[in-house]
Amino acid sequence: MAESERYSKMDLKALFDEASVKSKSLPEQSNENLLKLYSLFKQATEGDINIEKPSNMFDFKGIAKFNAWDELKGLSKEEAMQKYIDLVKQLGA
Repeated sequence: MAESERYSKMDLKALFDEASVKSKSLPEQSNENLLKLYSLFKQATEGDINIEKPSNMFDFKGIAKFNAWDELKGLSKEEAMQKYIDLVKQLGA
């Protein structure tokens, strides 16, 4: 890996960490935006989904979170970080 790429990944991680902190002070958001933030954060920090789908069909929140993260399967951690940063900026932080 080229040294310049390593710095850009370090910068991206710093920007992601900053956006993560800022996301906590966003104005109230729709469930759709909260699911986008959640799924991008999980994809950026853990990669492809690594949990079982909730088995309780009445766990609507858990199923929605699972589905939102599952839809990002294959998205690189770096791309997920960038999309998360962009979304936090767009939502007003």
